[in-house]
Amino acid sequence: MLTLGKYRAAGLLRAKSRKHISSPITVPASEHSKVWVHALMILTIGFIASSFPVGKLIAEALPADVMMLIRFTMAAILFMPYIVFKHGWNIPPTKRLLRYAVLSVPLVTFFWCMFEALKYTSAVNTGALYTTVPAMTALFALIINGERIIARQRWGLAMGTLGALWIVFKGDIDALLNLELNRGDWIFFFGALALSIYSPLVKRFYSGEAMVIMTFWVIVFGAVWMLLLSFPRLSVVEWSSVSFSVFGGLLYLALFTTLLSFFLLQFGTVKLGATKVAAYGFLNPVFVLVIVVVMGMSKFSWVLVPGGLLVITAIFILNGEPLRRRLDAGD
Repeated sequence: MLTLGKYRAAGLLRAKSRKHISSPITVPASEHSKVWVHALMILTIGFIASSFPVGKLIAEALPADVMMLIRFTMAAILFMPYIVFKHGWNIPPTKRLLRYAVLSVPLVTFFWCMFEALKYTSAVNTGALYTTVPAMTALFALIINGERIIARQRWGLAMGTLGALWIVFKGDIDALLNLELNRGDWIFFFGALALSIYSPLVKRFYSGEAMVIMTFWVIVFGAVWMLLLSFPRLSVVEWSSVSFSVFGGLLYLALFTTLLSFFLLQFGTVKLGATKVAAYGFLNPVFVLVIVVVMGMSKFSWVLVPGGLLVITAIFILNGEPLRRRLDAGD
């Protein structure tokens, strides 16, 4: 019996030893699923980045609040058939409706500020100010949800901000130092501040409901706020003079940079946290650059490469897990 006990003990030791030897190359199933979430966040930033050149093209066609009303209404109408088919037409409890109403406020504020600001300032200035969103989001995540960032993440935020600014100003330090904030810049900065509150609030308010339900009602309340804000101007707009290209641009914004982007941002925030999702905002000037080059609105310059490398490195720093945590996850 004693000999048998020794053999059993030896077998357990060998099994435990094999487990620890194999753990460094074992990736938990949850890590595989998060890879797709990170990929979706990159796609989302691509959608958001496209809203800047599209918004610039149509910013002068209509008042900002009227355009936002059309945009949110289109998104709600496009989303409604799926919601009714998949979940039926059920009004959420009052408490959740109030949460959705609050969640829609920072989004409506940001998009209104973006369109209004583009009437007075340039895409370069708004791009520069947008780089403040990740750091401000980290601050609000700490205040609202108690999400603390470690020294490694602080370095990542600083590196990402520097890289994004390098791209926006094409490595010209004098241009950055001589940046003067005008009326449009202050409007956009207020919108960026509002956007920074959104992701932490999603994390705070989410209570396990289907993410599409949250997305739909946030969009609906966004349309309601815009209706209240734009109602006095609806009767004075010369609708016959608005071209189809403007409505086409608004349709694109409603589908890709409103409906899909809202859903993916909320999904990513719940899965990854507000700070990690906000870190992908550093990619915004990179995607904007690619889009404007493809559209022939700008030319590529190799001086932008260092900024791109800084941004990519920052995202890895902010979203990467420490080695020790990965090893512990495999135990």
